[in-house]
Amino acid sequence: MRLAFRFKLVPFIATVLVAALGIALGQWQDRRAEYKMAQELRLQAGRTGAPLEIGAQPISASLVEFRRVRMTGEFIPGWPIYLDNRPYQGRAGFYLLMPFKIAGTDMHVLVARGWLPRNSADRNQLPDYRTPSGTVTVEGVARLGPGQVMQLGTPPPLQRQAIVQNATVQEMAAASGLRMQPFIVEQSAPAGPDDSGIVHDWPAPAMGVDKHKGYAFQWYGLALMAVLFFVVTGFKRGKATS
Repeated sequence: MRLAFRFKLVPFIATVLVAALGIALGQWQDRRAEYKMAQELRLQAGRTGAPLEIGAQPISASLVEFRRVRMTGEFIPGWPIYLDNRPYQGRAGFYLLMPFKIAGTDMHVLVARGWLPRNSADRNQLPDYRTPSGTVTVEGVARLGPGQVMQLGTPPPLQRQAIVQNATVQEMAAASGLRMQPFIVEQSAPAGPDDSGIVHDWPAPAMGVDKHKGYAFQWYGLALMAVLFFVVTGFKRGKATS
């Protein structure tokens, strides 16, 4: 018995297409992993560096994302927003958002003050917490937004003391009429003794680098298997006996 490889055009074209697709998607996942690793480095550098002072000058959100920031001014207690479905250590609760006016300016920053527990018996009953009055200094980490959860149906218009699934800086600025920086700040610690009843413990961003690396391995594996299948079946088709 001898083996001979028999070339066939249609299987060859199919193999090239599948291999090219696998390589292209694998490279895309590699690029996503590299981007996420760069984000992780930015996060680490931002949290260990000196805080950036936030003032009246608008700052691009992409320039301050993941950086530690500090600002002096006062909270606007008349415009709290409660983001629902934000669990913490297995407990249901809210994220409290509140505008913060930079001292001596008309610029505001939307501060994610922290987590509040939800009343299991009455969803609409808001928990007790305290808001500092007067001028205070707030420190935290700048983020593009407070994150999104699944939203069913059309959300109601944003208003004072609303309990909503999601909210953005742009929506808050439009609803309140306040001039705002295009990012939020996750408050990292109480801003004085009058700032109580709130948990300042934020989850680290899930970058998913390992997930992208795993997907890339699978796509490259698909490309390799397509080539091997073409070669092996080609030899099988070419078997001959004497």
